Amino acid sequence: MKRKLAIGVDIGATTIKAGVVEFNVHAGKADLLSQRKVDTLALNGPDSVKRQLFSVVNELLSEFKNDEFAGIGIGTPGIVSLDGSIVKNPPNFADWKEINLRKIVNDEYKLPVVIENDANVAALGEAKFGAGIGQKDFLFVIWGTGVGGGIILDGKIYRGPHGGAGEIGHTTIDYKGHLCNCGNRGCIESYIGQRYLSERSRLKLQQMPENTPPSKIIELVHGNLDLIEPYIISVAAEQGDSFAKEILSEAGNLLGVSIASIFNVLDLRLAIIGGGISAAGEYVFDEIGKSVQGRVLKSTKPDVRIIPAELGNTAGMLGTASLVM
Repeated sequence: MKRKLAIGVDIGATTIKAGVVEFNVHAGKADLLSQRKVDTLALNGPDSVKRQLFSVVNELLSEFKNDEFAGIGIGTPGIVSLDGSIVKNPPNFADWKEINLRKIVNDEYKLPVVIENDANVAALGEAKFGAGIGQKDFLFVIWGTGVGGGIILDGKIYRGPHGGAGEIGHTTIDYKGHLCNCGNRGCIESYIGQRYLSERSRLKLQQMPENTPPSKIIELVHGNLDLIEPYIISVAAEQGDSFAKEILSEAGNLLGVSIASIFNVLDLRLAIIGGGISAAGEYVFDEIGKSVQGRVLKSTKPDVRIIPAELGNTAGMLGTASLVM
C-alpha cells in the first residue's frame, strides 16, 4: 500500500521551510518525515524566491518515490486569489506584484499544487494538529518578521470575499503612527514586527541616560547595536533584564490592542499566537491578555483566552500539506 505523502512549503520573508508530511487520516495524525530550510532572498525579486523554492522541493522529492506524493501545498505571504493561483503583493518581497505561483510550480513538477496565505495555513495546522484541536472558532496570530493572522470560523479558514481576510498586521493602532511597509501608517506590524521591534530597541538604548545600568542586550550583541534582533531581546528578558522585559511587554500590550479590535468585530474569544517572537515568555502573553481584557466588550471579557501555539515552525508546513490530501 502506497503511503499518503504531501510536500508542505512555508514561504516566509526570511526563510522558506518545506517538509514531507505523511498523513494517517483515520488517526487524525500528521508526521513530518523530512524537512529543509533555505533563505528566501525575498529582497532579490521573484526569480530568486522561485529558485530557492525549487531547491528545497527538489531535495525533498529526491528522498522519496514521486508516485507517493499527492501534491504540493504552499503557504505564502500576500493576498491569494480565490482560485488559489495568483499571489498578490506579498509584504517585504521586492518587485512582486501579481504572480501565478500555482502555474509556475505545477509546470515544474506536474503535481497538484495548492496555494494559500501563510498565516491561514498555519492557523489550519494549529486547528487540525495543534493548540486549536476541538476549537471551532479562533484567531491565529503569527508574530515574527511581520504580524500575520488567520481566522478559523466553524473549523474552516475564513478567507473573505476576495481572499484577503485575516491581515491583523495591518490593523491601525495609531492613525498618525509609524509608516508601515504596506504604505499605511500606524499598523501594528510597524511597531512590533521583527525589523521595527529591533529598531525601536536600538533607538531606546541609544537614548538611555549615561547613569542608567547597561542592558544585557548590549552585552549579548558585544556592543554592536546593529545586531539586535527579537531573539536577543528575548534572551535578555529571560535573564531578568528589565529593559528587555519592558520592550516585550510594550509589544504585547500593543498586539493586544489589535486582537481586541478583531474580537469585537468577529465576536471571537480565543487567540492562538505563534511565530518566533511569541516564544518570548509568559509575561508577554500576560501583557497581551491584560490588553485584550481592557478593550473588548463587557460580554466578551469572561471568556477571553490568549494561548501559545503548539506546532512552532511546523504549523505552516503541516497546514499546507493537509490542503492537498
